[in-house]
Amino acid sequence: MNIATDMPMPTAAIRATFDKVKALAPALLDTTAEQRIAKIQRLMKTLMKYREQIYETGKLERGLSPPDMDGELVMLKFEAEFIAKHLRAWMTPKPAPPSLMTLGKKCYVRYEPKGTVLVLPSWNAPYVIGFLPVLGAIAGGNSIIIKPSELSPYSSALCAKIVAEAFPDGELSLIEGGAEAAQALLACPFNHIFYIGNNHVGRIVMKAAADHFASVTLEMGGKNPSIIDKSADVEDAALKTSWGRMCNAGQACIAPDYVMVHESVARRFTDALVREIGAMYNPRGKGFENNPEFPRIINARHFERIKGLIDDARAKGARFECGGEYRAQDRYISPSVVTGVTEDMRLMKEEIFGPVIAVVPYKTREEVISYIAGRDKPLALYVFSKDREATDYFIKHTTSGSSVVNHNVVQSGTNPHLPFGGVNSSGIGRMVGFATFNECSNARAIVEEGPPLMDPRDMFPPLTDKYKKQLADLIGREKPIPSFVVPMVSAVIKLRTMFSSRS
Repeated sequence: MNIATDMPMPTAAIRATFDKVKALAPALLDTTAEQRIAKIQRLMKTLMKYREQIYETGKLERGLSPPDMDGELVMLKFEAEFIAKHLRAWMTPKPAPPSLMTLGKKCYVRYEPKGTVLVLPSWNAPYVIGFLPVLGAIAGGNSIIIKPSELSPYSSALCAKIVAEAFPDGELSLIEGGAEAAQALLACPFNHIFYIGNNHVGRIVMKAAADHFASVTLEMGGKNPSIIDKSADVEDAALKTSWGRMCNAGQACIAPDYVMVHESVARRFTDALVREIGAMYNPRGKGFENNPEFPRIINARHFERIKGLIDDARAKGARFECGGEYRAQDRYISPSVVTGVTEDMRLMKEEIFGPVIAVVPYKTREEVISYIAGRDKPLALYVFSKDREATDYFIKHTTSGSSVVNHNVVQSGTNPHLPFGGVNSSGIGRMVGFATFNECSNARAIVEEGPPLMDPRDMFPPLTDKYKKQLADLIGREKPIPSFVVPMVSAVIKLRTMFSSRS
């Protein structure tokens, strides 16, 4: 596959592109749900037109097979269909219930576009991560610029072709380039920024957004724990964890980074994990490295980083139950299960983002909670248990962006009714379904004055004794006003207004 070799776009040209895209935003304010849906469908049709080339980019960059890439495309397809089904309802102003202070007034929320949106996706799933926020931004009526990661250059070039074909007017534009292009874009006054990646760059994005008071949605990784309770179905937990950690060669933001296993089942789980990894990725016994469907690491820099984690753990006494091998020429890291880990090992401090998982035995629940709490809040957390009380305990005493019970890596992009995101260092804001639309919209509260219920001058200085007493009585109430009173009075006011208008 050919890849564009154009020189990086100069900063002035990037600013000019931004100005053009921003100038298109005001006209989008009046677009209907049908018009926005048509744009989403046009983008999806263009994506599917290049399906074979998408397969090719996945193979070139990460060694993925067509079914792996179809997994990305099907998530986008379902998201687009969900938006098409619900967008009209989302765009309809939402009436707000009355309050004591707004009796007789019409209150509602209107969702309006934020304006111009920047999307900065990561390289590990460039189509779904890149275009899912775009779908929500289009649904919200925004103009958009997307800058794919330079670490997936083949995908980036293909995305540029897709965007140019689907949106020749530039309402959705794509800019290729590396850190300099990203910095030039972050200097532009966007209204909202999506960033998906690591929290080091996330900090840079937040600081840049602050210069323009832009809102942000940040989805970042971290060290995601998986807890294997003593009551868990060990074989089932091992099967699912093998896939959850090793899919995409571990290059997934929600993959489990380490497994905390009750000491009574730790050995059995570890053996089952090794066995299941072999069954999945070395079924013919010819070696993981000879399986054409086992993915590769994205580039040499990330290969060296993961290799460094393996070498550091081995040097400090970790035991490799399987794996621990690597090969630089094709960026191969073997599926690896590590035990005997200690806190001074780099793989227990850094996000691994590769096909390596650590197994950590524990004795008590409190030990698990303390261990997890001693780290940044994770993007994902998993619990394997047959004990409802134990499951509830682990969920209640931990926090994470999302959690799954008795499975893993099935919560992202699989249910548009579930908002997806992180907590603090693992993310800010939510995506998927209405959540993405909401992130790209200003929820504007509107109050329309109704017929006067009293002389409005009673509320303005000089305040009457009657009005002062009313306020004092409200503050002095020991019990809140019964919940049925305000709706009941509001209904009476509406009826009175309706009959007075007829007369």
